[in-house]
Amino acid sequence: MAVTLRLKRFGRLNHPTYRVVATDPRFPRDGRIIEALGYYLPLMPRAQEQVKLNTERVQYWLSVGAKASETVAEMIEKAGVAIPQPKKRERNKSKAKAKPFVPPKKKVRKPKAQKRAEKAERAAAGKK
Repeated sequence: MAVTLRLKRFGRLNHPTYRVVATDPRFPRDGRIIEALGYYLPLMPRAQEQVKLNTERVQYWLSVGAKASETVAEMIEKAGVAIPQPKKRERNKSKAKAKPFVPPKKKVRKPKAQKRAEKAERAAAGKK
């Protein structure tokens, strides 16, 4: 099962508050969660109190393969937790030489008279 770390919105109109949660990406934004990992209060005047994360649990979820959304990834980096970068797969080089490009053949339409003659031949062969 894939897990994402993202924000879940709470709060009243024009006063948003968010929870940082671990959830299945198939669930809606404010739907079922697996675990709450912290909160984000964007309207809080003091910057130190805007974000609070349980760094141990965030580290655990990242270690088991959870993907963080862009916003949550920035918060995690500011909290001092390193986000693991996926390793790029090395491509195996083909040992065969590339074939030269050959453009596809153009389809030429048969004249109507020729089509009618072929149809008549098939009909005559079918009657015999």
